This record gives sequence, structure tokens and C-alpha cells, in this order.
Amino acid sequence: MNGYFLIILGGLIIALGIFTIRKPTFGWKMNEAWKVKNDSEPSDAYIDMAKFGGLVTVILGSFLLLGGILNLL
Repeated sequence: MNGYFLIILGGLIIALGIFTIRKPTFGWKMNEAWKVKNDSEPSDAYIDMAKFGGLVTVILGSFLLLGGILNLL
């Protein structure tokens, strides 16, 4: 893969992970809120799992970013 592509992809994935960490309920609102007609909120376990998933996404994006930088050298 081209190093520039990996750098761009890594940056986008890191941005997605940071967004997920900062706004963990966004996905719930998009996927689940319509089922309960906005009468409910996501559980604490869902919020914690979303934040953990965001952290894993940031780590994966960091590896891609590092791989892209090393590929260019």
C-alpha cells in the first residue's frame, strides 16, 4: 500500500475514534433511539463499551499512521 494512503486512512480512523470517545451516545441515537421513540437513554455499559471501542479505534489508527510513515522512509 502507498504510504500516503495509510497516513490519510490512519488519520481518518483516529478522528473517528476520538469522535466516538467524545460522543459515545451518537451511535445509539442513530441506531436505537427510534425504536423507543426517544423515551430512553443508553445504559452506562453501552457508553463504556462505546468509549472502549473508540480507544481501540484510535490505537488501530495510530498503527496505520505509523506504518504509513515508516513506509515512506
